[in-house]
Amino acid sequence: MLAHPFETDVIRTSAGDLTITFLGHGSLMFALGEKIIHIDPFSRVADYAILPKADLILITHEHQDHLDIAALKHIRTPNTAIVLTELCDQQIEGGIVMRNGDISVVQGISIEAVPAYNMIHTRESGDPFHPCGHGNGYILTIGDTRVYVAGDSENTPEMLALRDIDIAFLPMNLPYTMTPEMVAEATRAMRPGILYPYHFGSTDTKQLIDLLVDQPETEIRIREMA
Repeated sequence: MLAHPFETDVIRTSAGDLTITFLGHGSLMFALGEKIIHIDPFSRVADYAILPKADLILITHEHQDHLDIAALKHIRTPNTAIVLTELCDQQIEGGIVMRNGDISVVQGISIEAVPAYNMIHTRESGDPFHPCGHGNGYILTIGDTRVYVAGDSENTPEMLALRDIDIAFLPMNLPYTMTPEMVAEATRAMRPGILYPYHFGSTDTKQLIDLLVDQPETEIRIREMA
């Protein structure tokens, strides 16, 4: 049992029920039967010492709030598979490196690595917060359901080209990722059945309801991700 009242949703797939636990920030936990998948575990949002051990961990990029060595130590076992980027691989031994565009099957789940980067938002130096080629979003195919977790990204051409996405997790943490308008544009392009804004910081997620009033085929689910 989890020590904190994290919100959860259950999604039915042809491979069984997928339980999504919204831990906070960019951190998610998926449960598919006995299989536990952690995404970007971050110690600030949860006590990973008491969370279920991971069969699979996905790390989107090398920033400390996504690549948290302390959190990983609590949930990694000798049998845990860790999917990560080349830069993350410099800090963690035994990971499975996926580059932008790669497709692999890990722990019986098809995983696609989607480029995650900034095109507009930059540091004072002019460098993007997330340079192209450094980060991944991931599409997980779970039975008949395709789940896209975008990582730290803007609405890139690669994101806008995605199709057949059933569930999309899109970040809205300003100034580092997308504005609500960018999320709305990406949602109109992908047309997912369910949109979860996540990793949104203090951004007003309710703006999405007005921005996407003309797209009733997408259900907008706003969950606690503090």
